[in-house]
Amino acid sequence: MAAGAKLNNAPKLVHLTVDGKSLEAREGEPLLQAMLNAGLDIPHYCYHPKLTIDGSCRLCQVRIEGVPKLQISCNTPVRDGMVVHASDPEVALARRGVEELLLLNHPLDCPICDKAGECWLQNYAMRFGSRFARTRDPRRKEEKRIDIGERMLLDQERCILCRRCVRFCREISKTGELHIFHLGDRSVLDTYDRPLNNDYSMCTADICPVGALETKDFHHKIRVWFLEETASVCPSCSNGCNIMLCTYKNRIWRLIPRRNDAVNEAWMCDAGRLNYGFVMDPARLRTPQAAEADKLVETDWEVAVARAATELNAFRKKYGGKALGAVVSPHLTNEENYRFSELMRALGIERRAMAVPRGKFDNFLIKPEKAANARGARELGLVSGNDDGLGELLNACETGEIKGLYLCGDDILQVADPKRLGPCLERMEVLIAHSLWQRPLLAKASVIFPTTSFAEKDGTFTNHAGRVQRIRKALQLPAGWLTDGEVFTGILNHLESRDERFELPYIWESMTQNGTAFAGLRFDEIDPNGAPLQESD
Repeated sequence: MAAGAKLNNAPKLVHLTVDGKSLEAREGEPLLQAMLNAGLDIPHYCYHPKLTIDGSCRLCQVRIEGVPKLQISCNTPVRDGMVVHASDPEVALARRGVEELLLLNHPLDCPICDKAGECWLQNYAMRFGSRFARTRDPRRKEEKRIDIGERMLLDQERCILCRRCVRFCREISKTGELHIFHLGDRSVLDTYDRPLNNDYSMCTADICPVGALETKDFHHKIRVWFLEETASVCPSCSNGCNIMLCTYKNRIWRLIPRRNDAVNEAWMCDAGRLNYGFVMDPARLRTPQAAEADKLVETDWEVAVARAATELNAFRKKYGGKALGAVVSPHLTNEENYRFSELMRALGIERRAMAVPRGKFDNFLIKPEKAANARGARELGLVSGNDDGLGELLNACETGEIKGLYLCGDDILQVADPKRLGPCLERMEVLIAHSLWQRPLLAKASVIFPTTSFAEKDGTFTNHAGRVQRIRKALQLPAGWLTDGEVFTGILNHLESRDERFELPYIWESMTQNGTAFAGLRFDEIDPNGAPLQESD
C-alpha cells in the first residue's frame, strides 16, 4: 500500500474539552475511552475496551454542554468542539445514586472476598457512596460459591449485573455459557446449558469488577495487597501472551494477563495461566550433578562448570567437533541461545537440533508450539529444516557419527520416542544436560545443570509473529546459582581463557554485529509491548 493511502485512511482527530482540559481523540471513539486515554479517572463498571458497549451501569455519566440530560460517556461518540463536565455536583450526585442502588443488596462480605483490595465496587463506594443505608429491608439472598466449571466459582449475591462476563463468552470465547436470567431485582447471573469450561474461562474473573466470579486456583489463597507484580511473558506457547507475575515471599501465586493489543489484547488461556507450579516444584533439580563412579552426585556450580568444560575439551581433542551434537532449547531466552551458539562455535559443533513440544491450538491465542522462544532460536540461525533438525541429529547418533551431546532442556525427552532416544543417550561418551528435573534417561550424563525458569531471569523471547518481548526476574535464586547463560559463559571462559560475564547489553551488542535478525533492535529500546523484528528486504 502506498504511503499516501495509509495517510488517507488515518483516523480523523477531533478536539474536545473535559473539565477545562483540552483533549485530542479519534473521531467517533467512545467519550469514556477518550477520557481514559487522557489519564482522567472516570469511574465505570460495565465498559471494557475489548467488548461491545452495554451501557447498563450508568456510572460513567457526564454533563455535555448543549445536551439537556446527563449522558453515559461509554456510549457517546466524541465530536469536535465537545465541552464535557465530568466532575461537577450534578454528575457526583448521579454517581452517588448509582452506588447506593448497587449497594442496596450487595453482601457485606468484603473481609472474606478475594476481590478485596482490587474491587471496583469497594473503591467507588469509598469515593461516592454513603456511610449509611436508607433502607431497612433485608438484602436479597442468592446462591454463593456455585461450582460453575472446572476452574470457576460464582457468587450470585456479589454480582452487579454489568454483563461483562456474558459479553466475553459471546464475543471472545464464542461459547456463550453465561446469561442473565429473570428481570428487575430478580435478575441473576448463571450458566445456561453447560458449565463454564472454555479454554479462556478464567478471563471472566479478570474482567469481573467485583468478587462474583473467582478462579478456584486463587480462591482464598492470599490477600492481593501482599502481591508484587512483575511484567513478563507467558512461556506456555509461541504466542507469548503478556502477563503479570504476582509473587510474594519468593513464590508465584497467580498469573494474570497484561494488555498488549499486538499480541493477546487483554486475555490469556487457562492452560497458560495455570502453568506456573513447576517453578516451585519441590522435586525440581536444584543442585548440579556430576558423574562419579558410574553415578550422579551433587556438586558445586563452579566445579560442575569446570568439569563440563574439561569433558567437552577432552572429547573435542579426541574426536573433533563434528562428533559433538547439540539440542537447543526453545525455552531459553534469545540472549542465552546466542551465547550457546558461541559455545557451539568454540566446540566446532555442526549438528544441532531443537525439540519443540506441540499440542492443542485454536485460531485465537493458543498456538501449537508449546514453547515461548522457538522463533528466536530459528532467527539466530541455530536450527533449520522441517523438524528443526531433530530427525537428522537422531540419525547421526544412531549411526555413531555423533558420540557426544549437549542437551539444553527437557523437550527432547518429551518429543522423541524414548525407545529411540534411550539407546542414543546410552552410547554417548560425553553428555552434558540442562534440565528442570532429574530424568531417568539422563542417568548416564557427565554433568547435569539445573535450568532456570522464565520467572527467575531477565532477557527476551521472540513470539511466533517475530515480536521480541522482555521477561523480567520476579523470583530470587539461591546464592551461587548460575543461570543457563552464565553456565555457557563459564564453560566458554574455561575453553578459551576468557574472562567474560553474561550481561544482556553486551550480548545484544554482539548479536547486532553478527548478522542476526536482531541487528535492527536495541535492547534498551524494547518497550513493555515488545518490538517486531525488522523484515529483510
